[in-house]
Amino acid sequence: MATTMQLSIDCADPECLVRFWATALGYVAEAPPEGFPDWRAYWLHHGVPEEELGDGDCADSVVDPDGVGPRLWFQQVPEGKSVKNRLHLDLKVGGGLSVPLETRRQRVDAEVERLLAAGASRQRVLFTEGSDHYGVTMQDPEGNEFCLC
Repeated sequence: MATTMQLSIDCADPECLVRFWATALGYVAEAPPEGFPDWRAYWLHHGVPEEELGDGDCADSVVDPDGVGPRLWFQQVPEGKSVKNRLHLDLKVGGGLSVPLETRRQRVDAEVERLLAAGASRQRVLFTEGSDHYGVTMQDPEGNEFCLC
């Protein structure tokens, strides 16, 4: 049996990243468990000290509404991001190698524009003339790297 997993991302502003990654992935903010008005109430009920809960009572995770993809949890931490990620997400928006390169390029570029409008920044284009790969490296609103390919 496979082990389930979530991806935990340290951040300064979970609410901002919940909005961004829900938009980027087509995910939704995770609702608090039944019987709790918000996540803060849930964690307090389970004995998590107030000082460990960060700011606000908003959702700090996103989930795939179809239940297929992993949960992403945004953990508020006091320190800022200081180096390149050792792990990053590849968002496969181009359609794969069975799709003509020019079509993949158009799809990736359209997604770049959509995510720029959502708060991402473009870092570099990943393409070499004569290759069959096209991608773009980007950063989310807190500087976490991810690729569109």
